[in-house]
Amino acid sequence: MRQKPIDEYIVDFYCSELKLIIEIDGESHDGKFEEDMTRQRKLESLGLTVLRVNDLDVKRDMENVLMAIEGWIENNNPFTTPLPTATTPLPPFLRGNNI
Repeated sequence: MRQKPIDEYIVDFYCSELKLIIEIDGESHDGKFEEDMTRQRKLESLGLTVLRVNDLDVKRDMENVLMAIEGWIENNNPFTTPLPTATTPLPPFLRGNNI
């Protein structure tokens, strides 16, 4: 779902089945590291996972962004069994707790 209100925040994308938030960070986040981390910690305290993606990666390399999100889903979705060959780590921008 696009732009979902959760607690006192509005997140960019949210999947309730996976309890997954995807945040697209661009220039509007410059200089807001502490604010973003406070927000992320609050959302994670609700049992949610926050994946942060740089907006330039979305604009310039969407294929790899989607592959990284799919990789996270394969490794973290309790409703599927991860593929035994899925050993490629996620790029740093899509690992939980990263900005």
